[in-house]
Amino acid sequence: MKAVALHLLVITCILLNWEVGAQITVSERGRVNMQGSIIDTPCTIAVDSREQVIDMDIVPLADIIRNGQGNTRSFSIDLVNCDTRRSSQTEWNQFRITFDGNAEGNLFGIMGKASGVGIRISDPRGQVVIPGSPLMLTTFNSESMRINYTLQVVANNQPLKSGYFYSSIRLVLDYF
Repeated sequence: MKAVALHLLVITCILLNWEVGAQITVSERGRVNMQGSIIDTPCTIAVDSREQVIDMDIVPLADIIRNGQGNTRSFSIDLVNCDTRRSSQTEWNQFRITFDGNAEGNLFGIMGKASGVGIRISDPRGQVVIPGSPLMLTTFNSESMRINYTLQVVANNQPLKSGYFYSSIRLVLDYF
């Protein structure tokens, strides 16, 4: 392992209990922000991938009660200008991604007034990302690569409570 890049996903959302009739303002819309720095890497993270905002919408408690989950939102990490040559005698051939944060089993925990839900991240094959567990090694296949994921608000078997919540998730890229 040669280098690590750290990023931060901040996920915010509103759980709305329609029966209570809560008022929602535009400032309470959900967002995902990504930011960080790169230490030493064969690729650059595209500018559009560095500061992402994903609208998670408002999630009615009825959806969580009925389906156990809210809507799915996609996000991606774009790696560009990949050059696997290194100054040493070996090349970078693969990389691995780890998402880490406040873990609640296989979910990323939340903070705020809402409760009873967590954040699930999945890869394109539907594999659930386990907080702190590295994903499979990926081989560089071109000078530019897009890595896709989905976010979803899901029930965590705790009592449901409507309100605003947020979660912070770190993204680590390890190159080999």
